[in-house]
Amino acid sequence: MGGFSWPSQSELNEVREIVSKMAGRGTEEVRVVASPYRICPLGAHIDHQGGTVSAMTINKGILLGFVPSGDSQVVLRSGQFKGEVRFSVDEAQDSGHANAMNNKIDANDSSKIRDECNWGNYPRGALYALQRKGNHLSQGLIGHICGSEGLDCSGLSSSAAVGVACLLALENANNLMVTPEENIEYDRLIENEYLGLKNGILDQSAILLSKYGCLLCMNCKTKEHKLIKNENIEPHTAYKILLAFSGLKHALTNNPGYNRRVSECQEAARILTHASGVGKVEPLLSDIEPEAYQRHKNKLQPNIAKRAEHYFSENLRVNKGLEFWASGNLEDLGRLITASGLSSIKNYECGSEPLIQLYEILLRAPGVFGARFSGAGFRGCCLALVDSNHADEAASFVRREYRKLQPELASQLNQDSAVLICEAGDCARVIS
Repeated sequence: MGGFSWPSQSELNEVREIVSKMAGRGTEEVRVVASPYRICPLGAHIDHQGGTVSAMTINKGILLGFVPSGDSQVVLRSGQFKGEVRFSVDEAQDSGHANAMNNKIDANDSSKIRDECNWGNYPRGALYALQRKGNHLSQGLIGHICGSEGLDCSGLSSSAAVGVACLLALENANNLMVTPEENIEYDRLIENEYLGLKNGILDQSAILLSKYGCLLCMNCKTKEHKLIKNENIEPHTAYKILLAFSGLKHALTNNPGYNRRVSECQEAARILTHASGVGKVEPLLSDIEPEAYQRHKNKLQPNIAKRAEHYFSENLRVNKGLEFWASGNLEDLGRLITASGLSSIKNYECGSEPLIQLYEILLRAPGVFGARFSGAGFRGCCLALVDSNHADEAASFVRREYRKLQPELASQLNQDSAVLICEAGDCARVIS
């Protein structure tokens, strides 16, 4: 159960059949990368400042079926988006490629159009990252990539899951031995340099390092991580993960709100390090001791002050939350998750009316321990930890109440998947 309930045998068989027909090879030759989506119970918006975060994967995600092509050519098709991606692993990839492609598409175009045009940036970005770190690739691949239905652009880090899947496939096809820690850096290169997104390493770390039954804790400044397990918490029976979708979708790389808030955090770090006498050229908020923050926070303008307050309060919530997880205290952990959601709204100022409404509905749902936005909080969904015994009742309550407040957005959702009941997952892996 749990982490190994996904992918199912039928899902694996379907992907293998598609690739077999594409490549003219037997299904037994097809390898499949399972790259799960992730949630972040605590640690919202602080990874890019070197904060400490918590994360786990869920039993849904990206499947990339592939066979080595026998030459340098990469041929990929998508289950979600149109078109076919073709390139050679001999081609040098330019970090400006993705941004140039984005700029050719009008900013008013829908995210669906953008994603259909640009999903090929992820495998190209994977090649860029591998080349950037001195890896030589001679073997291409023929493959088909698909995600759990309805969960792309959902705030579950589907983009990082795609990037990791492409990395693992190219590495496997070329017999490259790469550690999870190295792949965290490779996926950071895809997102930061190739795609131009100013995010941290939370997403790829969760996807590559998680273990079923554990909560991953990662210090995003030192890159140190640990897996925290509690024998009193059995994921399948103690809790479920509720995902409630808003119907809002747009690509994170095209939303100026995300990068703007990262810049505001960096400005707060510059002011606080200067006031504290910390000589850093490009400081992060993690370079500031909490005591120094308290002494000098009055030097911050109101907008910048809110971002810093979110960072320092969220770091405290993570540390306390890890203690509650270790002791099996889901009730108090849930209260911290809810407080994190409130700080994201009040201090980080992300969210929108539909997402905030979903967050508030989840807090009223039966059996919910705590809730917050998933992902950056500008689109997608909210997550909640819920008592397993009340998961079905809570899901029905959220579907009904959200439809009352946002009938138009709710009508765009598949009602069978508008609120999903998920389980904890495992790390990304190649299945032979």
